[in-house]
Amino acid sequence: MKYVMFICTPVGGEELSPEEIADDPRFTSYIDEVRTSGVVKGGARLRPAADATTVRVQGHEVLLSDGPFVESKEYVAGFDIIEVADLDEAIALASRHPAALGGGSVEVRPVWE
Repeated sequence: MKYVMFICTPVGGEELSPEEIADDPRFTSYIDEVRTSGVVKGGARLRPAADATTVRVQGHEVLLSDGPFVESKEYVAGFDIIEVADLDEAIALASRHPAALGGGSVEVRPVWE
């Protein structure tokens, strides 16, 4: 089954650049493990929530606002698309993610196929 793991970071928490992640042993060992296992099918690191633009449509008017669509304690910092046997395997993988271990969270959601 395919799942998306939404990697969530606390607002005001440490924001690592892609270069810093590449140099951080917490992330490099996890990334090496999941990439060599072949379960990761895609994903991306997202820019901070402050760089987001939210689009709403009311009638024929397009409304734009800076920032994420809601205020929250966490924001989505990235995502991985994984293919594993079942939800238990997806949860096991998410529970080892450095974001989950470092005060953030990982939301696991099945993909419609």
